[in-house]
Amino acid sequence: MRNWWQRARLLGEVNPWAVDIGLTLLVQAAMTMPFVVPRPPEVEPATWPAYGLTTLTVLPLVWRRRAPFTVLLAILATSALYKLAVEGPGQPLPYTGLVIVYTIASLSPPRTRLAAALLLIVAVPASVWLNTQSARELTFSLFVFAAAYVFGRLTDARQRATLVEAERAAARERARIAREMHDILSHAVSLMIVQAEAGPLAVRAAPEKAEAAFDAISETGRDAMAQLRRMLGVLREEDGPAPREPQPGLDAIPELLARVRAGGLDVTYDTAGGPGPLPPALGATVHRIVQEALTNVVKHAAARTTAVRLGRAAGLLTVTVTDDGRGPRGARGPSGGHGLIGLRERAAAHGGTAVTGPGPGGRGFEVRVEIPLDSVAEVRS
Repeated sequence: MRNWWQRARLLGEVNPWAVDIGLTLLVQAAMTMPFVVPRPPEVEPATWPAYGLTTLTVLPLVWRRRAPFTVLLAILATSALYKLAVEGPGQPLPYTGLVIVYTIASLSPPRTRLAAALLLIVAVPASVWLNTQSARELTFSLFVFAAAYVFGRLTDARQRATLVEAERAAARERARIAREMHDILSHAVSLMIVQAEAGPLAVRAAPEKAEAAFDAISETGRDAMAQLRRMLGVLREEDGPAPREPQPGLDAIPELLARVRAGGLDVTYDTAGGPGPLPPALGATVHRIVQEALTNVVKHAAARTTAVRLGRAAGLLTVTVTDDGRGPRGARGPSGGHGLIGLRERAAAHGGTAVTGPGPGGRGFEVRVEIPLDSVAEVRS
């Protein structure tokens, strides 16, 4: 039943005309029942003109989304003509009226809803007076029309909430893509600049080092292009969905460190306690954290050595990047810029924290990220 309902909703989004025609046929079937059920002998039989006028009352529902208030006027006019001009069987419920009131409540602006409400306040008592002049019928009619209106407003509120959530999800995705592009480009360009600046000196003093620097520039550029292509490929719509490749994780950290070392920075890597296998999303986050921390070292620290340490203890994953550079009073400044803000956002996305400040003994700069390992989501070896 749930799958059937989801297919129906999808059909309604793709082809609303089909839904409106189907709803019109369903209402027509319901209003046909009194014409096919045998009537008491003392009551005149239902006639074809009466049935034709009933169909004329239902037909405007096909255009209920395009001109709901006009459809309401048409239904009221044909319903009044049915009561005044022909002798036909009554209906247990005002099906057409309930459908159009629901439609107006869910799709129309406030002024149209107000006009429809004022019109019904007059039309419903007049219809009851022409039919039975019963207070019971009047109460029942007002109740069912009010219920249809309330259901329509609830549908509108749910649709608005869904739209707001979709917009928020799109904003979060845009922020994620921007953060990923910042990390990839900032890291690659910083390394390429450092290596390019050292290139001319190396050409004169040590040609073999210059060749290695140029190779590192080329490799860094190709890696950045590959990561950008992988990340932005999911946004392509032509030729169907693009294949999704995994983001770099823990296994890509040694390669990342090798590219940084090629730029002349001495980087050590320690996995005390062993981070072990991690969920792909968390592994990618750890990789980006290390990448951004190293980018800051290359761009701002003027450091000679950097230590990267991953550890796990008591259900807590710790990522520490420490350098021996100029410290927090350097070019990074107290705010940390977009890079360090991105570190905090990545850690917070997994329920963790990121702290930056002076390294051990007040020397250099340290980035320390702590992320709790969810025992349910954690991958166990």
